[in-house]
Amino acid sequence: MPLSFEDVLFRFERHLRLERDLSAHTVRAYMGDVTSLLAHLEAAGHESVDGLEVAVLRGWLAGQHRAGRSRATLARRTACARIFTAYCRRQGWLASDPGLLLGTAKAGRRLPAVLDQAEAEAALDLDGPGDAKDLRDQAIMELLYGTGMRVSELCGLDVDDVDRDRNTVRVLGKGRKERTVPFGLPALRALDAWCVRGRPVWIRDGTGPALFLGVRGGRIDQGTVRRVVHARLAAAEAPDMGPHGLRHSAATHLLEGGADLRSVQEMLGHASLATTQIYTHVSIERLRAAYRQAHPRA
Repeated sequence: MPLSFEDVLFRFERHLRLERDLSAHTVRAYMGDVTSLLAHLEAAGHESVDGLEVAVLRGWLAGQHRAGRSRATLARRTACARIFTAYCRRQGWLASDPGLLLGTAKAGRRLPAVLDQAEAEAALDLDGPGDAKDLRDQAIMELLYGTGMRVSELCGLDVDDVDRDRNTVRVLGKGRKERTVPFGLPALRALDAWCVRGRPVWIRDGTGPALFLGVRGGRIDQGTVRRVVHARLAAAEAPDMGPHGLRHSAATHLLEGGADLRSVQEMLGHASLATTQIYTHVSIERLRAAYRQAHPRA
């Protein structure tokens, strides 16, 4: 008997979580995509996944396009369809893999918005009241900008992940890949102030080893970090771009300062150098803008 769509979804989700070890966010996105694909398959009159053919896949993607989905969304859903059909083929549910016949959908690459160095300094040099919240928020800003780490990576940090003697922090990135990232003296001073004068104020029974805490003593969540960054950028009258904007800015400023592309790739935890190369385009665009503004023959 062919498996029901519910059983297929259950097994595929378990595959994504346990075998591919994808993040919870990616699993949710992929499961939403596959649920949509199976709904399309059912609407086409099929009761099991053995009806998946390339025409069905293309029809589903065409419907997504007509619904106005972005190029990035279509690229992700194409990739998800390939992963799903390959999984179904390995399970013996499909005689062949129709995903191999899908064309490659490429997402449009927009240059990321970044702060200039003066705007970054303004957001980091704000004078606050010096209470526990202010000390925590300053350490968050300094570490995000000083290391270029993702907000999820910052939330997952424990106290022991920081090596104050070497000015480095151990980061657990995507796919549970660990990397060591250096940071500068401003971040070290902010971390020391938070750990000595701020964090002890919020420690409660059961707080655990989390480096950054919420007001109730638990590990800080991503929403709180985003609110911190938005508030600090607004107070500095800098462009509002959130934590990932600080990551983009850190990478761009490193390259503008002379860092090589491979080092920036390792610092950011990019699996592919092609992902890091987008920041070279940001720097070139700034160079062109400065040239057009200042050069008499521009």
